[in-house]
Amino acid sequence: MGGFAAWHHATVARLEERGQTRLICTCDPRPADFAAQQLAWKFPARGVSVFPDYRTMLAACHAQLDMLVVPTPIQLHAEMHRAGVELGIPVYLEKPPTLDHLELEEMIARDRQARRASVVGFNFIVEKPRLALKQRLLAGEFGAVRAATLSALWPRPAEYFRRNAWAGRLMMDEQVVLDSCFGNANAHFVHNLLFWAGGPELHSWAQPAAVRAELYRAHDIEGADTFFVEADTLAGITLRFALSHACTGASTHAEVVICDRATLRYIVGKHVEIRWTDGRVECAPLGEFDGLAENHLDYYRYLRGESERPATLLTDARPFVALNDLAYVSSGRISPFPPALVTHVRDEKEQKDYINIAGMQAAQENFLVRGTWPGSTGWGREPGEVVSRGDLTRFSATVRAMAGKPA
Repeated sequence: MGGFAAWHHATVARLEERGQTRLICTCDPRPADFAAQQLAWKFPARGVSVFPDYRTMLAACHAQLDMLVVPTPIQLHAEMHRAGVELGIPVYLEKPPTLDHLELEEMIARDRQARRASVVGFNFIVEKPRLALKQRLLAGEFGAVRAATLSALWPRPAEYFRRNAWAGRLMMDEQVVLDSCFGNANAHFVHNLLFWAGGPELHSWAQPAAVRAELYRAHDIEGADTFFVEADTLAGITLRFALSHACTGASTHAEVVICDRATLRYIVGKHVEIRWTDGRVECAPLGEFDGLAENHLDYYRYLRGESERPATLLTDARPFVALNDLAYVSSGRISPFPPALVTHVRDEKEQKDYINIAGMQAAQENFLVRGTWPGSTGWGREPGEVVSRGDLTRFSATVRAMAGKPA
């Protein structure tokens, strides 16, 4: 009931008021900690059963369930998905489904046992303006796609990395976690960029063929809080990603798609801009979009047989998970920022502590526009090696070494 699960509870409560769904049961290992939330969500009046363990919950309630929602720590997704599927229950998996490519393949194979396919909750694929623009791309209106970039600066205070036991971790016990701005917080946007570069079908994602990355750490965490990643796709499109939590100020992000006849700039929650090479400019607001509610409703339609497929299947997550894993293999290590660039900032209004890296925005721009790696211009490291899908065999050993575990 904690963390992002609370957003699902609030969303489902609103949808239930509109007669579109009904919550049967939920679980949490510490249900008493959420007594106030249970009252706010009107569990007693709605007849919601609360359990301290998901296995007990499924044993008691599975016959009543049309679907199971899994908004839990990343390392629990596979086992909870398995528990639902073995009972024949379709699963709504919060993103990312897993960040271990081998575990993903096990989940894909297992999902074939379910009566309906599971969905991965990458929220923005169902946006109508996004789908319409992708159709225009596929129709060739803008010419061939040559490149695409993603920039994201999402400040996170020190307490963000103390929000739970797995925050900022590479592994827990023997399980891969890889919580990061790339694999988790901004995973929606990374998945979006792969969607723009995918084809020829509407629901298609670009396959990374070659990947190079630099991973950095400013916060006192096991994992990385800053990613610079370049990928060449099987179709020959160059993708660049520059993401960081080591910054201050307002959160910003932009998805940019560069085509022969136009450049598209898509900013979730704000607007889409199309700049044509002949000087024309199209700009349209994206309007209000409740991503979580729309993804629930989209999955309900699929479960009722009103649509052919969920927005993102487990198989559709393969490019995202492979890209994330290859970034670690390429980088080889997580480099600390040079101390001269690091500033600790106290936000007195929020009463929170942030870390800011001098020149972060300029480094992102130089990388995204010019392909200049920050490691070669003052951040004290060489770019990672170029790796391909065959190098996924090195993923486990690479992450274990980063986490200080024996091979």
